[in-house]
Amino acid sequence: MSDVAQMARTTWPWPIRAGVRGERCDFEVLPCLTDDNSKELGLTPPSWHRVKLKAAIEALSPDEPSTQPTSAPARQTKLEPPEAERRQLTVMFCDLVGSTTLSTRLDAEDYRDLIRAYQGACAGVVARFDGFIAKFMGDGVLVYFGWPRAHEDDAERAINAGLGITDAVRALAAGKGAPLAVRVGIATGRVVVGDIVGEGAAQEAMIAGEAPNLAARLQAIAAPNTIAIAEATHHACR
Repeated sequence: MSDVAQMARTTWPWPIRAGVRGERCDFEVLPCLTDDNSKELGLTPPSWHRVKLKAAIEALSPDEPSTQPTSAPARQTKLEPPEAERRQLTVMFCDLVGSTTLSTRLDAEDYRDLIRAYQGACAGVVARFDGFIAKFMGDGVLVYFGWPRAHEDDAERAINAGLGITDAVRALAAGKGAPLAVRVGIATGRVVVGDIVGEGAAQEAMIAGEAPNLAARLQAIAAPNTIAIAEATHHACR
């Protein structure tokens, strides 16, 4: 029995019960009834029954939980980021060496497993130093230190994370029996960060400034299993 029917049966006078049953009112409709609606129910003025009906409707507090089943909340598919902002950021870009050669030598599934293991190793190291992985690009990883959370030692955190990633890749190479190595480039500077672009899994936090471009160039010239650091990053660690 519904909440309305139970209340009508136990507490409301007969004229109200008859009108409510005749119009098949339910819990959601009653709070919306007006004086004109109550007249249509047969409760014409002057009538104390109309007063009782109003009091009963007010007793159906909307704050009380409904007994009707509710649908599950929709899954959030879009990020709700803060507005883009200008701030000091340290950017790290790392890339697996010789991935193209590996992709031709290994079976597709084996290569996929290797890349996933590499990405997992990078993510674990970055998390230890509270960095933010902005994007996985196959065998490349773009990481921010200083957004969305900033620390006084973000440049130092980035360098330690880079060293940790090279160690993790060496360990992965030993475990997989594959010739794996990684290059890391790190740069620090003023950027604008926070604009979210893309949809679903393709969403990423965009960054504008010299630091990400410099980090990518430094990564390209770094020797395997080494880190190339920009001058500004070096100064920030002093």
